[in-house]
Amino acid sequence: MRVALVTESFPPQINGVARSVARAAAHLASRGIEPVVVAPAPGPGPRPVFDWPVVHVPSVRLPAYRHFRAGLATKALDDALDAHRPDVVHLASPFGYTARAAAWAERRGVPAVAVWQTDLPAYTRAYHLTAFEQLVWQRLKSIHSRAAVNLALSECTARSLTAQGIGGVAVLPHGVDTNRFHPAFRDTALHDALAPDGELLVGYVGRLAREKQLHWLADTAALPGVRLVIAGDGPRRKALERLLPQAQFLGALHGTDLSRLYASLDLFVHTGPFETFGQTIQEAHASGVPVLAVDAGGAPELVDPGVDGTHFPAGDTAALAGLVASLAGQRDVLRQWGRRGRLKVRGRTWEAEGDALIEHYGRALALGPARGGLRPPVPTA
Repeated sequence: MRVALVTESFPPQINGVARSVARAAAHLASRGIEPVVVAPAPGPGPRPVFDWPVVHVPSVRLPAYRHFRAGLATKALDDALDAHRPDVVHLASPFGYTARAAAWAERRGVPAVAVWQTDLPAYTRAYHLTAFEQLVWQRLKSIHSRAAVNLALSECTARSLTAQGIGGVAVLPHGVDTNRFHPAFRDTALHDALAPDGELLVGYVGRLAREKQLHWLADTAALPGVRLVIAGDGPRRKALERLLPQAQFLGALHGTDLSRLYASLDLFVHTGPFETFGQTIQEAHASGVPVLAVDAGGAPELVDPGVDGTHFPAGDTAALAGLVASLAGQRDVLRQWGRRGRLKVRGRTWEAEGDALIEHYGRALALGPARGGLRPPVPTA
């Protein structure tokens, strides 16, 4: 089987879509399937080397996100697909130039699998552009209607797609690297350096962007007996440093440094209400760390209150700070939640997700191309 993974984002860009596509391509190659990745050209600078082909199409830099480049819907995309002759086209978080790949698949009679990973309609609310929300949905529906199989990362996002009349939706959560993220990486010296007076060490990992709602942490950062650390970078970093002067901003961490930070936290906090999933929640759980997650988007599905963490109401900064203050005096409970979180994700490997993805490719081949109509729901196992 030959699979073309057409993505809006790919390394060296750092985000959930880029990482998941790289993981998927590597898994396909390990299973004897021939992948090719089609992605926007990353611009100047070093490019990672992979064991399978990557074709770059022309791209432009987005002013609001200087590290993100948007692909252009040119003939270069058609040429790449014609050269690879895929049996299946995988559309990763399709919205921009990837719409041309959906049209190519429809013309060629090649089934497409579309994976919804970014809640762009919700982002219009985060950026106060609600007038464009329905236009965004129209764009998404025009792409997903061409797919034989549509995949969502969580039940809530699957319901959102179905409510818009998009059929054939199945849920395929991400896996997590339970070796890279492991309690064994806990570093007492690091914990003590970040919380030198025995404070509760609370951490966030991710992009520093408006939609992450990190300003909700202002009351939490000011709590006595609590130290907030933030790992990541993005367009909101300088503004957040001014807003959260008590927090420590560590910048983007990678490799063992990131593994050590996760495992050394006492509590992980996830504030993004527009997330379709919440991969950092799984990484924290794999590291043996309990999670306090916003009760919105895909995050609540990953945290069982009173078992491996708890939820807080979106936008309720006082409730968020109150929960953190309460948990600061319940270290034994936090450690118990952390152990349960680790147990919960042990079987959620990237290999398991990759094999499930291959099964969906098989389902798409059996169904054939969507031929421009919105499919009715298809029963899944």
